[in-house]
Amino acid sequence: PPKPDGTAFPLLELPNVLVTPHLGASTDEAQEKAGVSVAKSVRLALGGELVPDAVNVAGGVIDPYVRPGIPLVEKLGQIFSALAHSPLTSLDVEVHGELNQYDVKVLKLAALKGVFTNVVSETVSYVNAPLLAEQRGIESRLLVDDQSDEYRNVITLRGALSDGSQLSVSGTLTGTKQTEKLVGINDHPLELPIEKHHIVMLYTDRPGIVAVYGQKFGEAGINIAGMQIARRQAGGQALSVLTVDSPVPDELLDEVRSAIQADLFRQIEITES
Repeated sequence: PPKPDGTAFPLLELPNVLVTPHLGASTDEAQEKAGVSVAKSVRLALGGELVPDAVNVAGGVIDPYVRPGIPLVEKLGQIFSALAHSPLTSLDVEVHGELNQYDVKVLKLAALKGVFTNVVSETVSYVNAPLLAEQRGIESRLLVDDQSDEYRNVITLRGALSDGSQLSVSGTLTGTKQTEKLVGINDHPLELPIEKHHIVMLYTDRPGIVAVYGQKFGEAGINIAGMQIARRQAGGQALSVLTVDSPVPDELLDEVRSAIQADLFRQIEITES
């Protein structure tokens, strides 16, 4: 209803809107700042972004140094789910390095949001991601370590799957542009910018394999824009991560998987929040 001066607030008439007075805004200037703050939060919410001061988001205070890590961790969560071959039972979000000078609780929220983004039919948010984990019996923890060996900061998602296996995915931000990079899968060291389309392959390391899948992708018009290969020892298993310019048809994926006798073969499609 309108105020005595005729000002109307239609937002207040919505059945799904609950408002409380801003008890600290006792002056005109403070009330204006409070109003601007609310407007910014509403804009973030409408854009599907994290609203750090929402009462039902347990993200803590988000420092500007931590904020670039949020989309990185969401993408790591999507990569994790794409690689998992059985349901997740527990998830550790490990934060290594200088980031731990700040409150990093929000990174666990981002990880859960990323993990569920492409695997459930409903819209996933920072509010319902912890609930989705709880409903599925997934335990999650945030682990912090001030030490990081090769990068200033590394964030690892390490999870246990229902078949008893373990899976880990690691990422970091590098350079003045804060480039999002994938730096590890199951402790295989990598360094590859995270893009929209990736192919991950695990196979027995032997001569000629790169030529096999390179030729098959090339003949199908699939351009390989980047590639990293990692292995722990000669003659063991090699992990290859490709960046491609477009999605790869399922029939071509099956053909390449069979040709190189891959133990793991996954296409990863990153969904932007």
